Amino acid sequence: MAEKLAPEKRHSFVHNGQKVFEWDQTLEELNIYITLPENVPKKLFYCKVESKHLEVGIKGNPPYLNHDLMNPVKTDCSFWTLEDDTMHVTLQKRDIGQTWSSPIMGEGQLDPLASDLEQKRLMLQRFQEENPGFDFSQAQFSGNCPDPRTFMGGIRST
Repeated sequence: MAEKLAPEKRHSFVHNGQKVFEWDQTLEELNIYITLPENVPKKLFYCKVESKHLEVGIKGNPPYLNHDLMNPVKTDCSFWTLEDDTMHVTLQKRDIGQTWSSPIMGEGQLDPLASDLEQKRLMLQRFQEENPGFDFSQAQFSGNCPDPRTFMGGIRST
């Protein structure tokens, strides 16, 4: 049932009319998907994840991404993989349940409606994880949605 509350679609970060990357999030992770250029050997790509910074590029060239992150991540649990023509960067959120409005500080913020929908989806995901016998996939909020990170004393650790 938890997969019903997984991100339905990725958000796109577009700069100067060009898609830079796509991203989505769960309670615990933020995922960034970067389409790789053709004809570049896979071994030349690199990714450096720091607590509040991300750098991605091709060795011997200026970085493709070199930005501060919106929120801190756990570097020891974050990783990246190359999957066909995509670099997939998985950032482990330091603050589980925190709703990110963008992966990158000051860039590509979700509009208020999209941010609210994202917070509601994460809150329902939290309910689902804490109550696995119930199906929250069709649940809705009337009014403002509470913060999934702090609601009722915060997320219970297992």
